[in-house]
Amino acid sequence: MKVLKVTDPEFRKYGRVIKNVDLKPLVEAMANTPCPDDCVYVAGDPALEAVGTAKDLQRVYYGELPIQVGYCNGHNQKLNAVEYHRCSELNIAQTDAILIVGMQQDIEDDFTYDTSKMEAFLLPAGCGVEIYGTTLHYAPCGVNGEGFRVTIVLPLGTNGDLKLEHAAKNENACDNEDRLLAANNKWLIAHKEGGQAAGSFLGLKGENLTV
Repeated sequence: MKVLKVTDPEFRKYGRVIKNVDLKPLVEAMANTPCPDDCVYVAGDPALEAVGTAKDLQRVYYGELPIQVGYCNGHNQKLNAVEYHRCSELNIAQTDAILIVGMQQDIEDDFTYDTSKMEAFLLPAGCGVEIYGTTLHYAPCGVNGEGFRVTIVLPLGTNGDLKLEHAAKNENACDNEDRLLAANNKWLIAHKEGGQAAGSFLGLKGENLTV
C-alpha cells in the first residue's frame, strides 16, 4: 500500500508530530530494548520511565496524569487488528516504522470496519507523534522487512487486565461496544487472518493490509 509521511497534511486528522519535547534521551534509551523476530508489547518499562523525557511528556501531553512508558518492538508487516482508546497515545520511533491508521468515525453501526479506509504513514527514527483517541491503530510495521522499536506512551493502566464481566463473548451483542473491550481502555476489532486471541471480535472487513 502507498506510504505517506507523518509530516504530510493527510496525517493531521489522525494526530500530530511532537515538536515541543526533547525526545533524544528516550530514543537513546530505547536502543537497549529487545527487537524479537515476532512482535512484543511492554506497557511500562522502568528504564524508559526513569528518563527525563517521560516527565516532560506527562506534563505536556497528559496534563500531569499518571502515565506508562513502554514499547512495541519486533518484526511485523501486517495490520492484523485495529484498536482505539479513550485518550491519545504517543508513538516515538527509535527506528523507522510505518503506522497504519484509520478513523473511529468510520466504524459501522455493527462495529465492523472496512480496512480499505486506512492509510499508512512513515514514522522516521527519532520522531514522535501523538495519535488521537479517535484514531484506529495497532502494532507498527517495519520498513522493508526490517525490525522496529517504537516507544508507546499511554495513561497508566491502559492495556491492563480486565476485572469485570463484559459482553465480549455474547454473540448477540452486535450493537454493544462493550463486546470490543479487550483490556483496560482498549477496544479492539480483529481480522480473521490476524491470529488474535480467542474471543476477539472479528469485525475487520476486507484485506489484512500489508506494507
